[in-house]
Amino acid sequence: MKSDIVLDTNVLLTALRSSKGTSYRLLSMLTEDRFQLHISATLVAEYEAVLKRGLLALTADHIDDVVDFMCARATHHKIYYLWRPVLKDPGDDFVLELAVKANARIVTWNVADFKRARPLGVVVQTPREFLNFLEDPPT
Repeated sequence: MKSDIVLDTNVLLTALRSSKGTSYRLLSMLTEDRFQLHISATLVAEYEAVLKRGLLALTADHIDDVVDFMCARATHHKIYYLWRPVLKDPGDDFVLELAVKANARIVTWNVADFKRARPLGVVVQTPREFLNFLEDPPT
């Protein structure tokens, strides 16, 4: 059974900074169909804005290619922002709303920022925890 995930921007940024870590490994697995990525227009806009801040040794065209590839592999959702704020950082609420709508896990390096997601039934994991889950799913 394929897992559904929402990939927080910090994981994508980390993956594009180094090809040696779990974030990169997770991003590389998009072609393997081991999980289903979910996105919204707001999340894609954040991906592009953060990745183009000059923090990476990539051109804007390369960043566009990465985001386009992710969009091609992902399930797209419209989010209507009916309830806010829930999280400590209201800027993360759209990620939570997408995860609720998609019935997906949130994969992030900032697990503590999503503590209030648990009562809504959303699992929040680091990339390492999610990769461990994929390798040894509960029975």
